[in-house]
Parts: sequence; C-alpha cells; structure tokens
Amino acid sequence: MIKSPVPLLGFAAYSGTGKTTLLCKIIPLLKNKGIRIGVVKHAHHNIDIDHPKKDSYELRQSGATKIVVASRKRTAIIIEHPDNEEEPTLEGALKNIHTKGLDLILVEGFKLADLPKIELHRKALDKPYIYPNDNNIIAIALDHSIHPTHPIEDQETPLQLDLNNPQQIVDFIEKTLLKQA
Repeated sequence: MIKSPVPLLGFAAYSGTGKTTLLCKIIPLLKNKGIRIGVVKHAHHNIDIDHPKKDSYELRQSGATKIVVASRKRTAIIIEHPDNEEEPTLEGALKNIHTKGLDLILVEGFKLADLPKIELHRKALDKPYIYPNDNNIIAIALDHSIHPTHPIEDQETPLQLDLNNPQQIVDFIEKTLLKQA
C-alpha cells in the first residue's frame, strides 16, 4: 500500500464513466464539512497548462525544466519530462503535492496503483468490472446493482454505492477513511 501522511482514496474506472464529474460533485460536499482536499489526476494525453506569450511558457521554451509560478492566489508547478519518460507513477506524482493542510487526497486514474479505491461502473458502457482483479477496491459505485446470486467470478462483491448519489459516497468516505485518520 502506498504510504502517505494523509489518507488516499482512488477512483478507478474506464474512460467516459464519469470520474471527474463525480469528483466535482463530492469535493464541494467534503469541503462544506471542513475537509481539506487535494487531488492527483492521471492524464493519458499530453497536457499543457502553459500558453505562448506567457512568461512561464517562454521560460520553459528556453530550456527550464522546472518552473514555479507563484501569486497571492495560487501557485503552479510545471515540470518538463524528457520525451522518453515512462508513464508517471502515483508515487512520483504525490511527491509534488504538499500534504500540509490536507485531510484527504483523492486520486483520479492511476487504476493499477496500490491504494484504497472506489470503482465506478456504468452499465451502458458495457465494460468489465475492475474489482475481480484488484483487491484494493473497497467499494463500487454503480448506476445499477450487481445481483447477489450471480457473483462475478465467485468473488465477493465490494460494498455497492449509488453512483448518482454523491452524498452517499461522501458519507462512505467519512465513515471509512476519515474516522480512521
């Protein structure tokens, strides 16, 4: 299990399932309870938060590999990786997040990482379940139910949550992860 000074919770699902949509619903609910949230998100595509004609972009284009842009309102860290860099790991990404002042870090993606996860599943996408091959799935949020008399591959089904009920998921997070911290 990945070590972290604050609890980690992953959200694992196939593309198009609604991971970001769900996180955008549960983060305000957690914040309203005074829970300070950090997020680490995996991207499969080339990301660029920097734009031409901005100083940070020009500094990066001139050869800087690490840039920190800080203002009173926000700080951004840009780290260039060589073209031959391997896919990022969650452990590597976590090194770039300051945990002081956080109560919980939510992780989107990093499907294979060794941390507690909630699997998201939508019946209409017709994708296989992740939990039969991942012992770190502690719950599954679905837009349907898994019939208990038809267990998948004779494996115990994780706790089922309603994917369309963000408050239920927040209650589960509080009860399961934050009461232990």
